[in-house]
Amino acid sequence: MRIKALVPRPVKAGMKRVLTSLGLYPHVEPALRRSVHPDWARLLARDAARWESASAVAKNGPRVLLANQTGTETQSTLFNSMLAVALTLRGAQVHILLCDEALPACAVSNIDSIQPEELVKFGPARRLCETCFSPSHELFRSFGLAMHRYSEFISTEEYQKARDLASHLPITDIGEYHLNGMAVGKHALAGALRFCVRGNLEGVPLGEAVLRRYFNASLLTAFATHRLMNDISFRCVCAIDGLYVPTGMIGEVARQQKVRVVNWNVAYRKHSFVFSHHESFHHTLLFEPTTYWENMRWTPEMEAEILGYLKSRWYGTGDWIAYVDNPEDDVSAIAAKFGIDFSKPCIGMLTNIVWEGQVLYRGTAFRNMLEWALETIRYFSDRPDLQLILRVHPAEVRGIHRSRQPIIDEIKRAFPTLPKNVFIIPPDSTISTYATMLKCDAVIIYGTQTGVELASMGIPVIVAGEAWIRNKGVALDASSRGEYFRLLDRLPLKERLSEAVTERARKYAYHFFFRRMGIPLVFMVPTSGLPPFRLELSGIDDLLPGRSVGLDVICNGILNGDEFIYPAELHPEILNSA
Repeated sequence: MRIKALVPRPVKAGMKRVLTSLGLYPHVEPALRRSVHPDWARLLARDAARWESASAVAKNGPRVLLANQTGTETQSTLFNSMLAVALTLRGAQVHILLCDEALPACAVSNIDSIQPEELVKFGPARRLCETCFSPSHELFRSFGLAMHRYSEFISTEEYQKARDLASHLPITDIGEYHLNGMAVGKHALAGALRFCVRGNLEGVPLGEAVLRRYFNASLLTAFATHRLMNDISFRCVCAIDGLYVPTGMIGEVARQQKVRVVNWNVAYRKHSFVFSHHESFHHTLLFEPTTYWENMRWTPEMEAEILGYLKSRWYGTGDWIAYVDNPEDDVSAIAAKFGIDFSKPCIGMLTNIVWEGQVLYRGTAFRNMLEWALETIRYFSDRPDLQLILRVHPAEVRGIHRSRQPIIDEIKRAFPTLPKNVFIIPPDSTISTYATMLKCDAVIIYGTQTGVELASMGIPVIVAGEAWIRNKGVALDASSRGEYFRLLDRLPLKERLSEAVTERARKYAYHFFFRRMGIPLVFMVPTSGLPPFRLELSGIDDLLPGRSVGLDVICNGILNGDEFIYPAELHPEILNSA
């Protein structure tokens, strides 16, 4: 019988305030009363002899630092606790790094949980820190592993230096600021944009003060992490995201110190996770060698598996998150609602969230996603022979953080009267993105992974930003503004992708969703709240080598530097069960 590794625990008043501000309380209160943190004390006690033996061996093993982003970000704490046990069972000497209310801003801070006025005046301490450090400290302390706190590695002089620099550096210099070669300012700016849920801080009340807060925090993270890694030699540092403050800055320090960096995140499919070496998967997957998948044995069964999964994405049935409930896929209804004439050439256009487009995807043909969107609409205003169908990303309104810079507002500001041949499907529409794009001659994207899916359906895709379909020999990649507009001049293409290119796209989609984005951990069970999963183990033996192919891939990557590629073609039964 499987035991849910959860223990009843009341929701603290501070946590209630945070969840209420996020619009999550009291909806998830029943789940939180069971607690999102595993009852490791009970699990370790059941296998006390094995754990004591493994811990003794691990004291002489390679050191791995798990940099827990925040205690309030429960998916990070929960997942890192599992990794700590799994790595210890494989002989690693695991160290845990926790923030003990030392930072004046962090990834927990966002405009939905704390107002800018409060962040600027008090930081997260009064509202968020009480629910962050203590729960994670309590959890990891039960393991008996080495634990470190930020404040232990920051001197009084460094606190003052960070305050002075954050207060006096010209605001225009912060984003590009480097400290001993480390991009401190880049992660500060990313953190501030994430806090404000915007692609820029222009005209944002207290935007400058918020950025200075994050710059201060980025500097302190650099000081603390640098001293820790000087004191202790680590083989690898592992953290969620690899972006923002603090984990983005931790990665900067580790790379400078020649320490291997591993970043992870929840992937698309249920039970699945994505890991990457060196930096966030958002960037590493762009330049992954095509040899990892293009010569992969390809069978009709594998093709059927990926096509089945891609169809499920229309409805989100196989994923952690579905952005649209009961999507409308009747093309005639779509045409009637928006006045689109599908008998004429249509070109699809898919946006990202503005702030994500700025932070996650580096500019290629354009400086940023917003510039791309406006320039594209301007181009099509002079192409009355084509209809442009712009689908705004549903996550603008249905993501964890509602965008404070809706792209429709930006478009209306630039185009008070929209060109007659441009149609916008708003983010809250239940219209099926897939059904609509299938009626298009071609689809233009900036950074969305939907390009992988559409190419697998034989639809030509033009890439203007750093989407993952770029560099795969499948899409029409624009590397400059001139090249982008020359590609648009070729429209309409009047034909689908060739059979050979479509098959190549499907092979990449299989690799992308099942091998790279699809490292399955069947003991991470989906939930209806936050975090999106809970841990179900019968005992710590479930985390031993050889028990989970996916976990072995993850641990071998962390410890040995192996590629984080799950051999889905060899284990389809595990893939399907996940």
